[in-house]
Amino acid sequence: MAIQRPNIANNNSLASNGGGGNNTTDRARDLSPISPRSTNTNNSQFNPRLILSQIISLQSFHYLVLGIIFQINHVLFATSITIDRIFTTKYLDVWSAYGWIDNAAVLMSSLIGAVLLAIIVEKSKKCLDFSVTLFLIHIVTCTIYGGFPSTWDWWIIHTMGMISMVVLGEYLCSKKELSDIPLLQL
Repeated sequence: MAIQRPNIANNNSLASNGGGGNNTTDRARDLSPISPRSTNTNNSQFNPRLILSQIISLQSFHYLVLGIIFQINHVLFATSITIDRIFTTKYLDVWSAYGWIDNAAVLMSSLIGAVLLAIIVEKSKKCLDFSVTLFLIHIVTCTIYGGFPSTWDWWIIHTMGMISMVVLGEYLCSKKELSDIPLLQL
């Protein structure tokens, strides 16, 4: 196995030209957008770890908030505390006052989820993606726990919650993105 040596003649010619030839073209090549050595300062790069951690934190906070709201409903309205309220369809009912206790809890958690979108995601163009992802993961979790949601009430309430989460989340994120950058106060 032969080891190849670099072309010494080319290296000597580079050294005789001041250590590298034309420095301006080398710098321009290093800073060009197609150069592999260029640094990309754009924050919209694809980062799967960040996206996965945002999805997990958003989903976890969604269930935490929903659980806290159901605890408050237990104190105020004497409803039972069960995980079935989160993952089954039997407590959501559009046509009864008792059902609207849980309906309001789901809608309230969606509104708080919009605030969480503004805190965790911070980009208005990503709010729809993260809201639909949260909703789809919730459908899968509900299907695993208690079967596929088959009542219209469940679909109406969760669709309304998802729409309100997207709209309010995009509004809050865009307001946050368009806010003034604080400058040094003298």
